[in-house]
Amino acid sequence: MTAPPANRLGAYLRDRRARLDPAALGFPAGRRRTPGLRREEVAQRANISPTWYTWLEQGRGGAPSADVLNRIASGLMLTEHEREHLFILGLGRPPEVRYRAVDGVTPRLQRVLDVMETSPAIMKNATWDVVAWNSAAAAVLTDYGALPPEGRNVLRLIFTHSRVKAAQEDWWAVARYVVAAFRADAARAGAGDEIGRLVEELSRLSPEFETLWRENQVIAHGEGLKRLHHAELGVLELEFSTFAVEGRPELAMVVYNPVAAADAGRIRALVAARAP
Repeated sequence: MTAPPANRLGAYLRDRRARLDPAALGFPAGRRRTPGLRREEVAQRANISPTWYTWLEQGRGGAPSADVLNRIASGLMLTEHEREHLFILGLGRPPEVRYRAVDGVTPRLQRVLDVMETSPAIMKNATWDVVAWNSAAAAVLTDYGALPPEGRNVLRLIFTHSRVKAAQEDWWAVARYVVAAFRADAARAGAGDEIGRLVEELSRLSPEFETLWRENQVIAHGEGLKRLHHAELGVLELEFSTFAVEGRPELAMVVYNPVAAADAGRIRALVAARAP
């Protein structure tokens, strides 16, 4: 028989606190009947009532609030995955998105990008700043390394960078698609202040952006076809796909695969020519 939700929450809490080392968290080790923290110690770390925490472990007292669960997650030092599981057990839903600014990616993620020699690939964050890219992306899309960090934003490039605008075969269609896809991402990013500032800036700099933003169109940024007029390679036809990064909800990877083998060969030659 499956345990009631409240009992599953209590079992999860007991398991998590049993895994913590009291001495490492500043509590006296001493003699303990069970491993890990005591209930009152978790309550102290979470800044909630010991009685209320005890009731949660015992499946009593009703559903906890999101604030209480966040405090408990912090007190138990839960990872983002563990915190999400805690919310599903306690409230029947995942927590609201918490935006985290990202300046770069791990070496492992960078290696994923680098292995795609003829497919331009980028990592972008919730506000569509490009935070990582491979050599093919630098050669075909934009030399992001030559730009200051604030200049590596996809929307800023599309609406204010003349070379990027000229490379689009149908700039208006691309711009409309980008704004609609960005609006869909922005709705779930949890980065309201950052997005608000970016929208205000672009509306001031680009009448076209302001017009498209007011259309309130929303579209999934999944996959599609892109035609680029490259200054050195001519017209390139690229299929793009967008991937979520497991455990990093603030990141997305976009990969552009050349449709024709000849285009892949030209990209490979250009990347090799630009290599130090």
